Amino acid sequence: MPSKRRYVSPLREQAAARTRALILGQATELFAEHGYGRVTVADIASAAGVASKTVFASVGSKSDILNRIVDQGVIASGYEQAMEDLLVLRTPESVLKALAHGTRMGNEGQFAVHEAIRKALPVHEDGEALWERATAAYRDALHATAHHLHHLTPAPSHSLKETADLLWYWFGPTGWRTLVVENGWSWDRAEEVLYRTSVATLR
Repeated sequence: MPSKRRYVSPLREQAAARTRALILGQATELFAEHGYGRVTVADIASAAGVASKTVFASVGSKSDILNRIVDQGVIASGYEQAMEDLLVLRTPESVLKALAHGTRMGNEGQFAVHEAIRKALPVHEDGEALWERATAAYRDALHATAHHLHHLTPAPSHSLKETADLLWYWFGPTGWRTLVVENGWSWDRAEEVLYRTSVATLR
């Protein structure tokens, strides 16, 4: 006897998706502001206006929530489209200008996500692996940019590895955070100076 097909209500699925998004959004803000270790599932539930059991049923444990935040942050950064646009540029200056702007937009737009991850590292059970997963695509994109620069004229005077390392130093999340958060620079000023520094150094 054939089994009955389970009916899934589209409206219920949409409501569940909205609840997940709300929980993850509130968790991101709480982790970014207070730190992963100081936030409980009850805190997240209260901020989202749901019961704690709804948090567990919808997105899982606190560790599961952080993993979802990492995955969503990578997708929402828009790095794939930015890289497609960058890799067709044919001068070092235009590539570095696009890189400065693209990484600025990603870091500015995903600032709360980056802070949530950064503040979780000291207390997370596997902080090193978490950071590597959160930044792997970012590093790969900067390495691809370095490779592209070495096929343009003039090519950087540094080795390919050194070029990739310098791009990470300037345009990685720590570089942006150092200028904007720790030293109070505007995003516009940081973008301009990082661009000019990279052009001058890689000649």
